[in-house]
Amino acid sequence: MKIKFGKSTFQTVLHIVVLIMFLTVFASRFYKEGGRDYETESALMLKSTDSEIINGVFIRDENVIEYNGDGAVSYSVPDGGKLGKGSVIAEIYSSPEQIQINQQISSLEDELALLKKIQNPGTIESAQPSSLSVLIQEQYRNLIYYRDLKNYAKIGEKEENLLVCLSTYQLLTDSDVNFAERIADVTSKINSLKLETSQPVDVITSDRSAYFVSYCDGYENELKKSDIENLTADYLKTVEDRKLTDTNIIGKTLDSYEWYVAGIVDNTNKSYEAGQKVKIKTESSPEEHDAEVVEVINNGNPAESILVVSSDEFGYSLVQHRCERTEIIKGVYNGIKVPRKAIRFQKKSDSDEKCKGVYILQGEQVVFREIDVIYEGSDYVLSKVFSKDEGTGYLALYDDIIVEGLVEDYDYEQ
Repeated sequence: MKIKFGKSTFQTVLHIVVLIMFLTVFASRFYKEGGRDYETESALMLKSTDSEIINGVFIRDENVIEYNGDGAVSYSVPDGGKLGKGSVIAEIYSSPEQIQINQQISSLEDELALLKKIQNPGTIESAQPSSLSVLIQEQYRNLIYYRDLKNYAKIGEKEENLLVCLSTYQLLTDSDVNFAERIADVTSKINSLKLETSQPVDVITSDRSAYFVSYCDGYENELKKSDIENLTADYLKTVEDRKLTDTNIIGKTLDSYEWYVAGIVDNTNKSYEAGQKVKIKTESSPEEHDAEVVEVINNGNPAESILVVSSDEFGYSLVQHRCERTEIIKGVYNGIKVPRKAIRFQKKSDSDEKCKGVYILQGEQVVFREIDVIYEGSDYVLSKVFSKDEGTGYLALYDDIIVEGLVEDYDYEQ
């Protein structure tokens, strides 16, 4: 006897198979054994940062630079720039127009240098379109990389390199392209502008080796390294991020690239101690800076302890503010995420000692697995990831952790 399956019968069978598969997947999450329903959660990797946000107050040994206030100031060094003894900090001109002319000349001279580099016969003769194509791709990737890092100094450098490669490629592949006319035009503009320039009426120089910042905020004589011992929580709460508008101020010099940041923390649980290595990240910059806790000052209230952290990394973004939101990063941890509600304790077979762990579903069996806690969050912990050789008996990636449904047989005191 032959049995024939029509189209509708085949579709019915297919629907039944799909339904069975769905029920199997569903049962792996809610497993019932002897009337017990188990809700599980897959053991996955998680990266957690142990950090705290403070209102950081920057402390540096600074010296105010003043002048008579007449004329327009043209700075010769950027904020955070290094000065040698006798280095020019700023030039004073009779009018802002003179500064604008000098800026135009500087910009045109940069363009001229770039054009001459592109037009250099040696550069053109040694270059090949195929190798230039590779360089263009490389410089473009570098440009994007430093853009994402917000490293603006490097962005300018890579942008110039990319422009040279693109222009050289254009010269090699298009015989009609020539930069000689533009070079002549830029040279003529520079010579014309130089006829309109005048000498500065005053030049401000540095009397020491130092770093420069182009503004003052009034805390230069209050927030020095020698003042750290006298800091109080009440005083730190009054510090403002501001810039003075006094026309007699050129800026200030910093005697050292070492600086400090102080803030109020709750150190009741002794989370911080002198000598502790941390990282610092300010709100105005994505960069992290290596630092060290140099002091934790307790003025009678550990909940308002003063944390003082030091670093010798230096840059533009670190001198733009007197105080700002600052993240103190104590550690970064990678491990298996374990919900707190899943954690149980079980006695070891060879002693009365209890070990911390979780129960997992392994097929149809409930199995205990130990955890090695490396970080504690609010409603979860991270457990160390063991290799196959050393991790026997420990929670492993992708295990099904039982988070709901355990009865008293499995509920041990935590």
